[in-house]
Amino acid sequence: MGLFPTYLQHEIHFVDGTGAVLVDESGKEYLDFASGIGVVNLGHRHPRIEQALITQAQGIWHTSNLFASSLQQEVANLLCKMSGLGAVFFANSGAEANEAAIKFARRWAKMVKIIQEPEIITFQRSFHGRTLATLTATGQDKVKDGFSPLPAGFRILPYGDIQAVKQATGATTAAVLLELVQGEGGVRPADPAFVQALAAWCREKNILLMIDEVQTGMGRTGHWFAYQKYGIEPDVVTLAKGLGNGFPVGAMLAKAAWKEVLGPGSHGTTFGGGRLAMAVARAVLEELSQPSMMAEIRDKGTWLRQLLEKELRGLTSVQEIRGEGLMLGIELNTSAGPVVKSLLEQGLVTLVAGENVLRLLPPLVVTHGQIVRAVSLIKEVVQEWEWTAPVPAD
Repeated sequence: MGLFPTYLQHEIHFVDGTGAVLVDESGKEYLDFASGIGVVNLGHRHPRIEQALITQAQGIWHTSNLFASSLQQEVANLLCKMSGLGAVFFANSGAEANEAAIKFARRWAKMVKIIQEPEIITFQRSFHGRTLATLTATGQDKVKDGFSPLPAGFRILPYGDIQAVKQATGATTAAVLLELVQGEGGVRPADPAFVQALAAWCREKNILLMIDEVQTGMGRTGHWFAYQKYGIEPDVVTLAKGLGNGFPVGAMLAKAAWKEVLGPGSHGTTFGGGRLAMAVARAVLEELSQPSMMAEIRDKGTWLRQLLEKELRGLTSVQEIRGEGLMLGIELNTSAGPVVKSLLEQGLVTLVAGENVLRLLPPLVVTHGQIVRAVSLIKEVVQEWEWTAPVPAD
């Protein structure tokens, strides 16, 4: 009896936390440089967000989406203002947001381009979710093992290869779904030249450009959305994780011109856009709207990266440090799993991305002192693993 063994869990029970600090049941404190896999962007028990949830919990919780919600409309308006897009569908997770985007793209293709069997282009090493459609869209075979037959309608291409996109584009191509920083795929930022060329190609061929911002959105890269740094205008954007700071909420945004693609009865959700989720999301958006917030995140990200480069310079097991804002990866020539375990024993929570990348996703409210402490621990532990045999190249 009990849980399905779907997770290889650490035997640590966290019971409390504040900001970038977690506390286990023995009272031991840990620096959290994982943020619940990029979720708790504003830190644990943020007072404004906590109060928003408490206040709403003392009122109405649920009325279904058959009735209007001023909270939903308010959060949708904030997201549209920040993104420049014009329509929002609320869901409960990143996978659901991406499912909505996939359904949107297929319906748009049938209505606008008269394509009966539309195809969506995605990329190798990408990660878009665990539903049947989103794991099929994901460019990693490991998430698909045992789940065939998989849905048709996806073509997976090399990440960053504009010529491959052009060659694969055909009469049935409806959309491109892209992460601007591949999180699960090894913290790999997209090349700006590729992104610009891809955006131009999508415009030329009337293909939807859909950006998966589930992990990169909500300030993670030092911008509201990662695409804002690249200077592009996507047709569709998906969000989750940091939008709820730990409370389940997702969203799919699209251009106002295509609002009628998802008309009455075309899509739906029981819990998406619920009162508790919207109260939390509104507080998150308002907090992230502080005038200096994005600049502070960029400054912290730059400083964290520079400090890592300085302290890890000369270590033969460190191959590359890459990422954007407070979403960084340290590529090692050894498996990252044992390093993550050792860091956890020293009181630092980190993540693995792929086989050999140590992923850092600290809360955006992390302090400079906490950054210094984390880098010191990383240097200490990585030095201990210098002898470890390299993993084979991809």
